[in-house]
Amino acid sequence: MKTRQFLTGMVAVAVIAATSAFVGPVKKAPATFKVDTQKSVLNWNGKKVTGEHSGAVKLENGAFTVDGGKITGGSFNFDMNSITCTDLTDPGYNAKFIGHMKSEDFFNTAKFPTSTFKITKVTPKGANVYDITGNMTIKGITNAVTFPATVKMNGNTIEANGKATLDRTKYDIRYGSKSFFENIGDKAIYDDFTVEMKLVASK
Repeated sequence: MKTRQFLTGMVAVAVIAATSAFVGPVKKAPATFKVDTQKSVLNWNGKKVTGEHSGAVKLENGAFTVDGGKITGGSFNFDMNSITCTDLTDPGYNAKFIGHMKSEDFFNTAKFPTSTFKITKVTPKGANVYDITGNMTIKGITNAVTFPATVKMNGNTIEANGKATLDRTKYDIRYGSKSFFENIGDKAIYDDFTVEMKLVASK
C-alpha cells in the first residue's frame, strides 16, 4: 500500500514538473506610466530672417508603455490653445503674436485644438540615449519623425528629454515660407522649427 502511495506521489510530482516546464514562467503584462502634466512640457522654437521666437505648449495627457523594463510605446496629447511665447515682453505685442499663432495662418487651434505624438519604435543607442520614432500629428496631418532622446528609468518613474526638428510646411503651415511665396525678403520665416519635449511619468 505504501509503495503504491509512493509511486502515485512520484507520478504527481513528475506531472507538475513537466507541466511547469511546458507552460514556462508567467509573462508580466506591459506596464503603463502616466505622464505628470505639471512636470511635462513641449518647448518650441521658430526662426525667421530677422530673428526667432520661442515658447511652450502644455501637455494635455499621455502615457508610456513599458514591457520587460523597456519603453515600447507611448502616446501624448498637447493642448495647442495653451501655446505661449516667452521672448516677447510687451503684453500687447505678445497677445497679438499668440493670436496669429492660433489663427488659420499657423496652427488653427479653433479647428485643431490638440496635437499628438505616438511612439512606434524605440532604438537603444547606449548610455540612456535612444532614437525615438513616432507619428507627429499637427492640424490633423500626420508625419513620421525620428529624433534622439535621453530616457532615465528610476523605479516607478520615467524622465525623457528629446528634441525634434519639424518641417512646418508638411503640416500645412505655409505662412511666410519661401517655399511657397516668392519675393518676401526679410519677412520670410524658415520652414524648420524645433520642438523639445520633456516628459515625466510614473506608475
